[in-house]
Amino acid sequence: MGSRGIASYSDPESRPPAKKSLPTRFVRGFRELLSEALDTVDRDSGVKLGKCIGVYAFYDYDGEPIYVGQTTEDFATRVGRHLRGQRSDTLAYRILDPFEVAKVQLFPVENYRRLPAIERRSRVDALEYSVYVQAIKDSKYRAILNEKIPPISPTVELPESYSFSLVPEEMREDREHPDVRIARRAETLARVAAVAHERGEVSAGLRRVVVIQAIRLADLAAARLAYVEGRRRAPADAIDTTALVGNVFHDGFDD
Repeated sequence: MGSRGIASYSDPESRPPAKKSLPTRFVRGFRELLSEALDTVDRDSGVKLGKCIGVYAFYDYDGEPIYVGQTTEDFATRVGRHLRGQRSDTLAYRILDPFEVAKVQLFPVENYRRLPAIERRSRVDALEYSVYVQAIKDSKYRAILNEKIPPISPTVELPESYSFSLVPEEMREDREHPDVRIARRAETLARVAAVAHERGEVSAGLRRVVVIQAIRLADLAAARLAYVEGRRRAPADAIDTTALVGNVFHDGFDD
């Protein structure tokens, strides 16, 4: 007798399933929370966040900032490319594991859309760099997974932001288990390292990401070992990230 479980393929009389029912419960829940976030209305402009331009930041399960980006298109398009499995450089190069993203923070500046294109770009660049600098300050590693460091700009006061959890609460315990995260992080590191190997001619930024992912993996794995041995977790400065990756505020060697 064929299985009739949730993943059964043996019922010849069933109709083709709806595409939205095919992903796992976690993926469906993750995307539902992302859709709810993008449907939130920006208090300043009265526009849904998904239709706003601005800057976004991703955080992992520890609240650690891991990536900062910008969009002059809209959040729904750009953030969707990152987190819904659509094509983006961070996915094509295996830099970012979307399932390591537990929280997204959006900094909408929809009022910039009315500005001339050059001024709009300049202001969004300045905001992105300011959010990036803040993320570096908030990071225990003093580094995040951006291959391309945002254009150096004068820092500006950050506008009102909106933060959203993307992890269904009933699934969080399993998803944030350190063994799961270590395995996924090791896989992500292997993939981005493979890109560097297979393409050969890659940016210094991509190679920097390999080092930062290796640091993040080593720290998480060491914390797990310390836990099972009943020891204290190593302090944040146990790994000298700056000595290993250099200046994270300026791409000095990239074209």
